[in-house]
Amino acid sequence: MRPGLNIISDELIIKIVDEAKRILAEIGMDIRGAGLRQRLLEHGLKTDTKDHRVLFPADIVESAINTAPATFTLFDRDGNPHAEIGGDNVNFVPGSSGLKMLDHRSGETRLSDSTDFIEYARLTDGLEHIRYLSTAFSTNHDIEPQVSDAWRLYMSLITSKRPVVSGAFSEHGVPRMAEMLRMFRDDHAHMVAKPQSIFTITATGNFRYGEDSCQNLLDCVDAGIPIEVVPVTLMGLIAPVTLVGSLVFHCVDVLTGLVMAQIVRPGHPVLFGGAPATFHMKAASSPMAAIEAQRLNVAYVAIAKSLNLPTQAYMALSDGKVLDAQAGGETFSSALLAALAGVNSVSGPGMLDFVLTFSLPKLVLDNEFCGQALHFVRDTGTLEDLPTGDLVEELMKEDHLITAPHTLKYWPKELYLTDPVLDRLNRDSWVEAGSVELNERACEQVETRLAAYTPFETDPEIDEKMRSLVREGFEKQQDLPELPPPPEPQIAVVPGRRRGRRRRKTPA
Repeated sequence: MRPGLNIISDELIIKIVDEAKRILAEIGMDIRGAGLRQRLLEHGLKTDTKDHRVLFPADIVESAINTAPATFTLFDRDGNPHAEIGGDNVNFVPGSSGLKMLDHRSGETRLSDSTDFIEYARLTDGLEHIRYLSTAFSTNHDIEPQVSDAWRLYMSLITSKRPVVSGAFSEHGVPRMAEMLRMFRDDHAHMVAKPQSIFTITATGNFRYGEDSCQNLLDCVDAGIPIEVVPVTLMGLIAPVTLVGSLVFHCVDVLTGLVMAQIVRPGHPVLFGGAPATFHMKAASSPMAAIEAQRLNVAYVAIAKSLNLPTQAYMALSDGKVLDAQAGGETFSSALLAALAGVNSVSGPGMLDFVLTFSLPKLVLDNEFCGQALHFVRDTGTLEDLPTGDLVEELMKEDHLITAPHTLKYWPKELYLTDPVLDRLNRDSWVEAGSVELNERACEQVETRLAAYTPFETDPEIDEKMRSLVREGFEKQQDLPELPPPPEPQIAVVPGRRRGRRRRKTPA
């Protein structure tokens, strides 16, 4: 049995979906991308006579839901199966759309650059509970913005073989990025059969899909890249302040993207996603970690599962500005909710400040939160512990079960041992180890893991082709940013040092 979570009834789900279908059929969507709009009209969709909004009849919506795959596999750079997307499979992935970096070495929050991104990718490549990468934050500090999305994808591909969640931030950014991805597959059919990336399509809101989103969706589907449709549903601002009302608006946005993708290419993988937030009526901010936003996440995931569609959500993140109690509380609570709800792709680890700021120490802490959430939702069943006669006899005989055969057999999987970033020492041991607090432990783990990164080779010809693709998009810039060299080969650590102190290293 797997622990689960649901907050809305089957009857209410049906009513919400039916209302979304009614809006799509009667009010429709403003499709501002000329190319995608033309494809829809050629398929037979009609527009209303007043505003020329594209109408989506209920039978077209139903057909798209039935055509879209319930599950699909993400493959790594070498074409090996890496992650299953669908069902109740939960995969945590760093959040995206950051603009700044909280520098753990200086304490400064600043614009991020390519060195920051390479360190992020190297760190994420070794995190046990972060399933794949994302192009997590902007590097506009040292590369022109019109090619920054492709540059981040390039850095991801040469640093980790794991799949990556990405996306274009301009109307014509996808083709360059798709060409990069094709370099690791034999041909277009191979790329479709073994996808190594998911691209985000942001529904614009206000019952509208803008030019960028339309063209990105069209290009992704034509290229065979799975997409996640991610409305930024702002409760109380551009969506109703109530849960059910905002769910209807959210479903309208996602179902529109789903239908358009299936019209372009039936059977194309689409994740039912979202990045909801509330509108704070006093601070005039949009907190994504607000409990109402988490409630909306869990509820739309339940709707998606009722439609047999894979899911994505922005959770396991914080609106806090530093690694503090707020960051920990918001991140772990939403990570656990995501795991219980069975969100297939959870975007958020590493993110602070309304997904504007990325933190490497937070990412290693979040890795532990995600590990615990995944451990919580593992299947529950008997493990030679019913009946308990032998265990009772062993306890009465020895006064403990530490060395019991049953304990020795099962504790490695049943007891989750945290990384040193989380404190599990008693106070005396903690004081003896230097009274190191959370932020310092997290920073130390960042440096330790970065030093342990193992580089791999990328075919020089492919590498140069990818770099050339980026350079072709330059308007004024002449040279690509210089990337930091990989760390020296791993050096041995002196044994016996207590956790929390800086470890002295000796040559291997």
